[in-house]
Amino acid sequence: MNPHASMIIIPSLVLGPMITITSNHWIMAWVGLEINMLAIIPLIAKQHHPRAIEATIKYFLTQTAASALLLFSIINNTWDSGQFNITHLSNTMSCTMITTALAMKLGLAPFHYWLPETLQGTTTTMTLILTTWQKLAPLALLLMINQSLNTPLLTMLGLTSVLIGGWGGLNQTQLRKIMAFSSIAHLGWMVMIMTLSAKLMLLTFYTYIFMTATMLLMIKSLETDKMSTMMTSWTKLPILSSMMMLNLMSLAGLPPLTGFMPKWLILQELTKNHMTTVATMTAIFSLLSLFFYLRIAYYSTITLPPNTNNHPQQWRHKTNQKPFLPLMIITSSFLTPIMPTLTMIM
Repeated sequence: MNPHASMIIIPSLVLGPMITITSNHWIMAWVGLEINMLAIIPLIAKQHHPRAIEATIKYFLTQTAASALLLFSIINNTWDSGQFNITHLSNTMSCTMITTALAMKLGLAPFHYWLPETLQGTTTTMTLILTTWQKLAPLALLLMINQSLNTPLLTMLGLTSVLIGGWGGLNQTQLRKIMAFSSIAHLGWMVMIMTLSAKLMLLTFYTYIFMTATMLLMIKSLETDKMSTMMTSWTKLPILSSMMMLNLMSLAGLPPLTGFMPKWLILQELTKNHMTTVATMTAIFSLLSLFFYLRIAYYSTITLPPNTNNHPQQWRHKTNQKPFLPLMIITSSFLTPIMPTLTMIM
């Protein structure tokens, strides 16, 4: 990419969510979302590959439709209330449309169809940005208006996302698509608890970013993009491949790893608010995600899956990448909840 273009695109990518987060005016928040969207599009399309162009078009059309719906609902709310203040939502229909528009931008089910295809058509680095940084601005807007949001609607979106995120990833072999469905499932946990406990939603978001970034950095270090090539990944970086299993189990939410902590607290909060049925369904639906995390762990930890057909083996070049950063992050990702216990014992 042209260095002069990069000097405009990269700062705009950072500036857009910052404008949205710090704004108290609906139009400024909308402008921040648009700057962020226009900055990410050249980065997705820079490969000049048909799959990348297809992913860019899908992303652009979906985000444009969501932006149009968001702008319409902002104008409708302003017509009713007479002001552009973000925290003042007096129109129920506008609030519902704003929730729908932001759900489309996030990729929540049933508005999730663009996310797996977009991530599959781009690079691992762009997948990292799309699944972490790009979620920041829409979630910040939802958090700012959480007192006006419809709790049953968010609960329905959350349950559907946890179900679709687990169900959709079961039959996938491409790692970026699996991470897309993982993102959908985790976002479902976040929006479900948003109106009940904003601090718990932020905790879940921080741990999600931490674990997803670690997983994608490891995939990039191993230079793999599908499950069939992970069978020989241990010959490239054996320590990283072994510790990938711990991060996958943390993403699945198994104790005593970091990913278990926010999910346990969310289930506890739902139960306290007399939503035992929702908590039970969420826990059951999350078992679907556990299956494909276990399948990736099975492929990545030296174990060869049963295969009677001959297939070409991947060339095992010596890697020049240093895995120190992913190793440091993943160590923290599974040791975090154990530290208080160790402190009490000592």
